[in-house]
Amino acid sequence: IEFEGENINDLSTDKIAKKGIFMSFQSPEEIPGISNMNFLKYAKNKIEDKPVKVFQLKEEVKKYIEELNMNPNLINRYLNVGFSGGEKKKNEILQLLVLNPKLAILDETDSGLDVDAIRTVSKGIQMYHNEENSVMIITHNTRILENLKVDYVHILVNGKIVKTGDASLAKEIEENGYEKYKKLG
Repeated sequence: IEFEGENINDLSTDKIAKKGIFMSFQSPEEIPGISNMNFLKYAKNKIEDKPVKVFQLKEEVKKYIEELNMNPNLINRYLNVGFSGGEKKKNEILQLLVLNPKLAILDETDSGLDVDAIRTVSKGIQMYHNEENSVMIITHNTRILENLKVDYVHILVNGKIVKTGDASLAKEIEENGYEKYKKLG
């Protein structure tokens, strides 16, 4: 895997994060003993290699929590412990916004979300994405794409890209399914 011209295959997770790569998970882990706020502070400190201004970070987090319609008490709870599926996904989008990586890889970030939560997660992705960064969304459901401006859609079969297109490819898949592409892998 090359990122900005450098092979990152053998790098540890923290070094990959320092390079500006963020990955969300289909099923985010629960980590007892560390609050959301302490996790964000620690991660931001490590990525930026300098102390975070705590008051400024709290204000930034508060703003994002409001915009993502999150329960403000979640920031003081242990990381993902006792969170619903939607709360975990919104929490990952909060992490994305605070850490502001160059590349975000979102693995089924829409999995198990209701319509309102999908809209909120999509809003968070829109808040994050700009000309200076990239987002790759891995999904089996095109609903999350309805609220986003999609540059490319890739269909993977058995680890191989078998078709690339624009947003219209996602609409075609929604209407006709993946069946005709399965035999290409």
